[in-house]
Amino acid sequence: MSDLPFTLDQLRILKAIAVEGSFKRAADSLYVSQPAVSLQVQNLERQLDVPLFDRGGRRAQLTEAGHLLLSYGEKILSLCQETCRAIEDLQNLQGGTLIVGASQTTGTYLLPKMIGMFRNKYPEVAVQLHVHSTRRTAWSVLNGQVDLAIIGGEIPSELQESLEIVPYAEDELALILPINHPFSKLDTIQREDLYKLQFIALDSQSTIRKVIDQVLSRAELDTRRFKIEMELNSIEAIKNAVQSGLGAAFVSTSAIAKELQMGLLHCCPVEGVIVKRTLWVILNPNRYRSKAADAFSREILPQFATPGWNLDVLKSLPVKLPVTTVDAEISTLDED
Repeated sequence: MSDLPFTLDQLRILKAIAVEGSFKRAADSLYVSQPAVSLQVQNLERQLDVPLFDRGGRRAQLTEAGHLLLSYGEKILSLCQETCRAIEDLQNLQGGTLIVGASQTTGTYLLPKMIGMFRNKYPEVAVQLHVHSTRRTAWSVLNGQVDLAIIGGEIPSELQESLEIVPYAEDELALILPINHPFSKLDTIQREDLYKLQFIALDSQSTIRKVIDQVLSRAELDTRRFKIEMELNSIEAIKNAVQSGLGAAFVSTSAIAKELQMGLLHCCPVEGVIVKRTLWVILNPNRYRSKAADAFSREILPQFATPGWNLDVLKSLPVKLPVTTVDAEISTLDED
């Protein structure tokens, strides 16, 4: 085939329709008219001689051929973006883009501080933060859609050999109580006291909740004995509920620094119990590594790492030329 039967604009339109679920919303997201989108799809279907959408329902549904084209189209668009970023790097951090990924807690409470420091030093570099599940973030790193990520959940086993996975920091889970709770007057409480408390937790089907329960279980705490009085859908909601006197909770210490400083919550040590988990930096050693990503790794990451942990591997990874992406089966669960 001498001439390609599609253009990059047509691939962008196809992806937008798949994401938005309709021709109209795709047109709005691309700032073009709906007739223009429809015409491009018609031309694409005529050039490929296959239907790409089932037009019977209210939502635009891809046909088998449409799914196949979208799969390869996303790879092509990803490589195009990577190529542009590699060329931008020739300006030596006087422009370009840094894309950082994170799981929920690290993306909410840790990465904004790091990105703020980086932006102060390199104001010309545009920075994007993508906060998703650990699984989805790991796939994004593998596919080159994210330069590097800091995650706290379990990395899918099928990706572990393809990624550079570096232990980065220890994140402690702390027991928080209302400031007027009787236990708040004690220096420490006993392990058995935990089973007398009324707990506020994330929804039992939440992946973050499962991760927290696993970490607590490794500290030999029987989470099945916890009296869960209320389940909420975010860490912020849990902090507000504890602050209002509705119960106790285990949350990451990184999530409560402001509240502790302002005296809104009480952090209560449990005698003989230290609940920690490891945060990981992940990147793809076989992808192109931008100058912005390199500067972030060398200058910002070490400032937030656990003292004494060796991050030299992040400084020694070579810059790679772009390679092709791989197929990804992405979970949309919120992981931590």
